[in-house]
Amino acid sequence: MTKDGRPEKDISVTLCSYSLALDVIANKWKPLVIYALENGSQRYGEMKRRIEGVSQKMLTETLKGMERDGLVERKVYPAVPPAVEYTLTPLGRTLIVPLQALHVWARAHHEEVLSSRERFDAQARRTDGEERAEA
Repeated sequence: MTKDGRPEKDISVTLCSYSLALDVIANKWKPLVIYALENGSQRYGEMKRRIEGVSQKMLTETLKGMERDGLVERKVYPAVPPAVEYTLTPLGRTLIVPLQALHVWARAHHEEVLSSRERFDAQARRTDGEERAEA
């Protein structure tokens, strides 16, 4: 116990709802897939063309994970080659508003975050240089 009566470890990775939320969406591609699907269903190829930089392997893995989490539904149409379409489930649609809020925050603070990173990296380079000079 801590001095104020709280358990020593009062934040649990396994029980924390923040951890679950981040596990569900914290991936480079998941928010982009949600954004791509927020206005309706899309075929795999269309999503692949719209999402800059995503490889076929990463898009496939991302969609499978999102399907596993109940965020997207996959529908295969009989054709040659098979046509595959993805749609946000009702659960997946509940992420649109929170992700839009993150988007607004990111746009508002983009320059501030980049400036902070530059200052930090410059300080780290100076510190590394000083440590090497002392060695």
